[in-house]
Amino acid sequence: MTLACRLLGHRPRFTSEGNTLVWTCDRGCGAGGSKEYETALDAARYARAFDREDREDLGRRAPLIGLFPLRLLRAFRNRPRSGPEGGRGGGQRS
Repeated sequence: MTLACRLLGHRPRFTSEGNTLVWTCDRGCGAGGSKEYETALDAARYARAFDREDREDLGRRAPLIGLFPLRLLRAFRNRPRSGPEGGRGGGQRS
């Protein structure tokens, strides 16, 4: 196992060869495996579904502890903004 895989985890990449789904670690550590399906179409469908990186969802679907700062940053950015009538110092006094 490479140092990158130890620190960051494996980066699996999925492909299909006939009716076999094959996965290997993109970081070159040698980890991988395969699974046979009934048809080549099924293997290709699963390979397409599994072979994607969810980088755009990183702050939304982050692990609770490890990426907690990203969750906080995302919550801070997406908080409701106060307008002149609803926030501090912008309202009228009676």
